[in-house]
Amino acid sequence: MDRLDTLVSTLSSAGFVAPEEEARELLARAGGDDALLDILVGRRLMGEPLAWITGRIAFCGLELRVDPGVYVPRWQTEQLARRAVELLPPAGVAVDLCTGTGAIARVLIAAQAGAHAHAQAHTQAQGAARVVATDTDQRAVSCARANGVETYCGDLFAPLPPNLEGHVDLVVGVVPYVPTPALDLLQRDTLTFESPLSYDGGPDGTDILRRVLTESPRFLRSGGAVLVELGGEEADALNGDLSRLGYVDVAVLLDEDDDVRGLEATWSG
Repeated sequence: MDRLDTLVSTLSSAGFVAPEEEARELLARAGGDDALLDILVGRRLMGEPLAWITGRIAFCGLELRVDPGVYVPRWQTEQLARRAVELLPPAGVAVDLCTGTGAIARVLIAAQAGAHAHAQAHTQAQGAARVVATDTDQRAVSCARANGVETYCGDLFAPLPPNLEGHVDLVVGVVPYVPTPALDLLQRDTLTFESPLSYDGGPDGTDILRRVLTESPRFLRSGGAVLVELGGEEADALNGDLSRLGYVDVAVLLDEDDDVRGLEATWSG
């Protein structure tokens, strides 16, 4: 049995759901150094996120840097990122809240750059879109900046440049939305390494989601959209807030299993 097969067997026995994929990433990170590989495998078996060990992750076809301690984007969020691309108009302005590695922002930047280049090849193009992001964790801010995202350190909208007020086309974010009583149900070892602050959305999971809905109109232009990740019954719980704050065209995003993954709404101004 070669090194790959042995490692796959080890990871499979430990309950990892993609043992061959993870084994190949660990082998690539070790670069033939068996002693280093043993250290990396030991870290993974303790439950440390793979992306922290390898320093990279693939998201929507992009390779992103992931620094230790920074929230790791999940593949389930790719659906939200793709929808964000559809919602951001050419030369528009987007704000990515709780950006982490800058994953969603980076996807928006890449998509707009591609569209801009295509337009230039055929006609006079408009100016490029502006995508900015925020996070309360300085490690995340540094990581997102390393991934090419204009990022500010602070709570939600607080650190944004004032000249963005009233000019934003899209507010998007994966803010904490796990109900506090459900934190114990997260995948094993999640909170051993990652901070509960990345997940804890309060008693029913909507505390920070409500803040996003309340604070977004200060920055959104009339007709701008809010797009947030959420789950469970949280979309229903936010109906009253959406109506009171003047949001229209509310839609719930479902995945291929019909599970709730996100919520989008347009601010009527």
